[in-house]
Amino acid sequence: MSGRDERGFALVAVLLVLTILGVVGAEFAYSMRLEAASVRAYKASIVAGHLAEAGLEQAIREIAGDAPFAAVADDGRLTFYEATGLPRARLPRTKVPLAGGAFTYRLTDEEARLNLNASPPDRVDRLLQALGIDKSVRDVIIDSLQDWRDPNEEHRLNGWESDDYLKLAEPYRSHNANLDSLAELRQVHGITRAIYEGAEGRPGLAEVATVKTPGTVNLNTAGEAVLRALGLSDAEITQIVQARRLAPYTSLPGQFGGRGLTINTRTFRVEAEGLVDGQVRARLTAVVQRAVQNGKPAIVVLEWSGIR
Repeated sequence: MSGRDERGFALVAVLLVLTILGVVGAEFAYSMRLEAASVRAYKASIVAGHLAEAGLEQAIREIAGDAPFAAVADDGRLTFYEATGLPRARLPRTKVPLAGGAFTYRLTDEEARLNLNASPPDRVDRLLQALGIDKSVRDVIIDSLQDWRDPNEEHRLNGWESDDYLKLAEPYRSHNANLDSLAELRQVHGITRAIYEGAEGRPGLAEVATVKTPGTVNLNTAGEAVLRALGLSDAEITQIVQARRLAPYTSLPGQFGGRGLTINTRTFRVEAEGLVDGQVRARLTAVVQRAVQNGKPAIVVLEWSGIR
């Protein structure tokens, strides 16, 4: 091999090595960028989770104030009231700045919702009807819900039991007991995502139903769908809505006695978000209740679910 050929071969070898080093370097740099982005995203999710928890704690601070009444103000937000009927000042609830980001939370009255574990079928039927659900679908949901909750495996006319659920692509059995969580409804035959979450501008069961309350409904906060479920007429609902625009009810009118209504509450739902760089990076939902433990007032968390 001549000297010129040797030099040419050496040049090719050098270029090949440089090319390989370039590819390896580029791959290493890309991997480092991905790893750095992954670390930043992980850090943001952790910070956002703590921010959402801070929102929950601030909501609990409002609840722990033990105001005698709660009602929905003109802006649609739950507001606490003194015994005199005057509103208490609300703490900030939207994009509250805190180290590393901000938190937002929505505070609602869980006792404005209908307890499905404590409601007879006719009430559930009226609730579903108020949500605009057709009778044929209502019949399936009501029978399936009763089959889900009763302790046996006997089918109602339109219901499903374990042998039906076990035929699904992801099989499971009927609970054969009361619902432990509202999210459990998604497993009950007939309850679609649209019925659970709402669609086309109408609320879903997640907004108007519960399984964590004593069973009574707060006259000061209940929406029209829940009031209809309790059997109230259009005239009575109009009367209630107009009256509580002025001030919350401080006593239960005689005409509403014995109809599953009360005028105060001790159970609340908190939906909190943690924001980092202006984006929601974590969410949590908790159902909390005022209680007495060891003779002292306390706030008990009945249910907690979080998404990061």
